[in-house]
Order: sequence, then structure tokens, then C-alpha cells
Amino acid sequence: MSLKQYQVAGMIPAADMERATKFYTETLGLEVDPSGGEGATVLRSADGTSIAIYQTPSAGKAAHTLAAWNVGDVKAAVEELKGKGVTFEEYDMPEAGIKTVGGIATDTYGTAAWFRDSEGNILGLFGPTPAG
Repeated sequence: MSLKQYQVAGMIPAADMERATKFYTETLGLEVDPSGGEGATVLRSADGTSIAIYQTPSAGKAAHTLAAWNVGDVKAAVEELKGKGVTFEEYDMPEAGIKTVGGIATDTYGTAAWFRDSEGNILGLFGPTPAG
């Protein structure tokens, strides 16, 4: 069996479901999917992709990116989210080839930025390298 024919959804832990739902809907602009299951809140993004947030005391403990959005212009997305109070992470990780400047990393593969949700989980944005 191949899973490539099926949509995939990320699972994001939340210590406080109300706070997390507010962050994902009001700050990030995702929409609650009313058909979501019990015990989790399903939030829709583009093309039927989704993430589900679920309550657990382990929220915010992962040291890696849990979900990332492919955006056309990372810099513009960062500025828009900063305007909504989102703080972007600064990384200097030479072993991984990642160094952010103003919250944004750019290399030959593209552009990326990382931020934390209301629960402390690391989320990201990625997109093409800007022309110029």
C-alpha cells in the first residue's frame, strides 16, 4: 500500500486547547473543521490539508519543527505575522547550514523562518529564495 494518494495531517500537542485554538484561528488564520473528531480540534489550511491540535501535558517539548507552511514570500509572511505579535526564532547552526537574520534563513535551497505557537511548539514557513 502506498500513502502518497492520501492527504496527510499534522498532529500538534496543546496544553491549553482554548488558547491554542485561538492562536491557530486568530493569529494564523486557519479555520476550524466542524467535522473534526472528539478530543482534537482539526484546523484546515489550503487544499484540504490540516493540522489537529490535541490536549496533552507534553506540548512544547519537541526541539524540532512540527509543521511548516510553504508560502510564496517568506519575508512578507514574517512581516504579517510579526504584526500579529508572532516572534520569530533566531538560529545560528553552522552544522546544519542555518543562520537566521531578522528571523529569516536564506540559502540556495530557499528561504525559511521559524516561530513558536501559543504552546511552545516550533512551526515554520518555507519558500523560494528571493530573486535578486
